[in-house]
Amino acid sequence: MKLTLPIIAALTIAGPVAAQTTVDSCNRQVTFEAPPTAAVSNDVNLTEMMLVLGLADRMVGYTGISGWKTLDEEMRAGVEQLPELSAKYPTKEVLLGAEADFYFAGWNYGMKVGGEVTPQTLQPFGIAVYELTESCIHIGEKPKVSMEDMYADIENLGKIFGVEDKATALIEGYRAELAAFAPDRAGDQKPPRVFVYDSGEESPFTAGRYAMPTALIEAAGGTNIMDDFEKSWATVTWEEVVERNPEIVVIVNYGNVTAEEKRAFMMNNPAFAEIDAVKNDRFVTLEYVEATPGPRNIKAIKKLAAAFWPQ
Repeated sequence: MKLTLPIIAALTIAGPVAAQTTVDSCNRQVTFEAPPTAAVSNDVNLTEMMLVLGLADRMVGYTGISGWKTLDEEMRAGVEQLPELSAKYPTKEVLLGAEADFYFAGWNYGMKVGGEVTPQTLQPFGIAVYELTESCIHIGEKPKVSMEDMYADIENLGKIFGVEDKATALIEGYRAELAAFAPDRAGDQKPPRVFVYDSGEESPFTAGRYAMPTALIEAAGGTNIMDDFEKSWATVTWEEVVERNPEIVVIVNYGNVTAEEKRAFMMNNPAFAEIDAVKNDRFVTLEYVEATPGPRNIKAIKKLAAAFWPQ
């Protein structure tokens, strides 16, 4: 096609096309011809990653927060200008209705394996998906969880949206803060045995080898008693918990059952009377947004360390 002078002029005024960017997303590589301008994030921790990178003006909304009652005051101001498109997981129609061009979610963080909203189902509609690194274990193999999972997401979002410098500065800050922090152990004390109690009374839902609390607990100087559980977030039996006898229980606070109600359930159940954490009433609460990958993980590590190594 021969370009007319007006078209050539328009192209010249518009400037060069943004550099193409390719990032790893679980078992895929995703290429972006230009930064997204109509992004949607699912869940409070993923949304905070977007906000901490200053990307609110690139978003058309968020999903999956009010349905789980995870929005707190610290977060509220950041999203007040954005609509919540869906209280829980969005449907494909919700994302299409928002004219989204990007969806930041994870497996069991806004997407389900075999569900209607996946990278494959959204691709024909021009909606690119970046998957939360921690969640990749649900669709394939990955290394044990570490702080590198969260850093990778910040770094990749920086590349996708063209804010690499800000992402790099954040990651360097997180690394420096963590390097300067050392759990205040007394002498040669062994790492405390820790159990993560997310939810459930019949059977507890907990964090295994691939869930973020394992990395947080280790950074704080403890050991997750379910470190050998080859799962991310999943259900175990109370018998396993009693047998492994945690010294400290980390309660994840969200949803309709409060952290205090979860603590009371364990404290008042005769079946748990011989657990060290129950005998010594050693519980510590992490908010959902602290226990899942995101900007508040460093704060969570310090909170855990204070509970593990009291002065």
